[in-house]
Parts: sequence; structure tokens; C-alpha cells
Amino acid sequence: MNATLKNILLMPFNLLYKISPKAELKLMFRLKQGYKLNLDNPVTFNEKLQWLKLNNRDERMSVCCDKYTVRQYVESCGCSDILCKLYWSGFSPEEIPFDELPDKFVIKVTHGCGMNIICKNKNELDRLATIRKLKKWLKIKFIPCYGEWFYGVQKPRVIVEEFISSGDDIEPVDYKFFCFDGKAKSINVHSDRFSTHKKNVFDIDWKFRSDVVFGYKQSEDVPLKPEKLDEMIEISEKLSKGFPHVRVDLYNVGKKIYFGEMTFATGAGFNKITPYKFDVELGSHFNLPIKEDI
Repeated sequence: MNATLKNILLMPFNLLYKISPKAELKLMFRLKQGYKLNLDNPVTFNEKLQWLKLNNRDERMSVCCDKYTVRQYVESCGCSDILCKLYWSGFSPEEIPFDELPDKFVIKVTHGCGMNIICKNKNELDRLATIRKLKKWLKIKFIPCYGEWFYGVQKPRVIVEEFISSGDDIEPVDYKFFCFDGKAKSINVHSDRFSTHKKNVFDIDWKFRSDVVFGYKQSEDVPLKPEKLDEMIEISEKLSKGFPHVRVDLYNVGKKIYFGEMTFATGAGFNKITPYKFDVELGSHFNLPIKEDI
């Protein structure tokens, strides 16, 4: 959907959120999920995400959801070896040193999702168009009615990172570990992202959950268990320690593991999960912290 049209359609929800975040999230939840949001006794994964957005203000969340400042957090956890090489960072796209960059790289804006430019051949990159796009992206604000207060707290910037691929410029498989209190419990796998975009759900023992729909239809092409699964689980649990819930995204390219990102509210808690019992199953791992006065 066009971003301008989306903002117009969501305007009433944004206004309601300013008046009563709880009432607005309850309304949007009912419209998207089809059942009533119970904030007094949340049971499902999606319900608990809504509770967390309303009642938890852990400052580390804003650090870890920003693609630049999260690097400092990963380093503090003793995992600096999984970080992609950082070629440049700054607040002005005009200052990107294109001539000094390698032939392949990735440009990202740090405060949202999907704002990435993958360059596989620097000579074919339209630099002026890239700068214009980045300047536009830097002005984008998070949508208030989704309640994801942790986005945009850090000042957005541009980063240029190493391009990683599994060979022949194929995008690496993205392993998304759903962690609760430092324990990984479920894995979403995304592959062939820029072509067919295959998506699959596994349990922590790599058992394919063919019955589950997590906001999308699963692919029948089931990926093989990665060689370094145990090591990726260990890393995801190390990074997620101390958080009631966080999704840790990792890549396994050849014999090396790379860090992707950390996400505290997948789909803002509005992804449709079926069967309902799987939503409850994920929620059973989710121990909510003591409610803060905010």
C-alpha cells in the first residue's frame, strides 16, 4: 500500500491513540485479530505484545531496535565477531564515501524495517537517486497507532555495511529466533527473500510446524537444518537474556554466523497466527514483567 494512503487511512487511529493508547490498541487488535484483546489477563503471544508496548519502557529496547546502536549492545554481550563490517555511518547521505566503498555493500536507514538498498555493483548504482531516497527515508516517523514507542527514540542515521550472500549473490537465509527470558522457543525461517520469499516455522529442535500460519502461508519447500543451528541458538539466547521477549535474527553463511537485527514486537503484535493454540503456546513462554507506572 502507498505510504501516503496508509497514513491517511490510519489518521483516525493515530488520533485515538493520542487520547487513549489502550482503547486504540484494543480496537485495532479486534479488527486485525478477530478476537477481543484481554489486557487484564493476556494469554496469547499477540496479546502479551500489546501489554508490553503499553506497560514496559525498558530503555534498552530503543537501543537494540536501532540498527546502529544495537551494534554496541551486541559487542557488550561478547558477540562482536557476528557483526557485519561497518564501512560508514552518518546522518547526511551526501557524505557517503561511495568511491571508497567496495563493489558490493548494503545501505540501511537505522530506525525502521525495509529501508535497505542492496548494491551488488557499485558502477551501476545511481548515487543521486540513492541519496534522495535515503533523505526521504530519514524523515519517516514510526506510526503512532501501532504503539511501538521504541522506534525513533535514537536519532536515525545511515549505515553502510558489508554485503553478505550464500554465493552467486543469493540472499542468505534469515533465521528468526523467538526468545523468552533468554531461551529460544521457536524459529521462523525466511529464504529467497527477493524472489519467491519462502517462509517456514520450526520448533527449537527443527521440527517443521506445517500446521502453523504466522501472518503468511508457509512454503512447501522446507529448508534443511543449518549446520550451525546449535551455535545460533546459543547466540540468540545470549543476546536475549534479560528481556521477557525479543526476536533475534541471524544469518548462517558458509561457516560464519552474522547478526541481523533484534525485534521486540513482530508485526506490531498484529500478525494473524493460526491455529489459535499456537498463539497461546508462544504466549505460555512469555512471562510479563511487573507493570511500571508510566
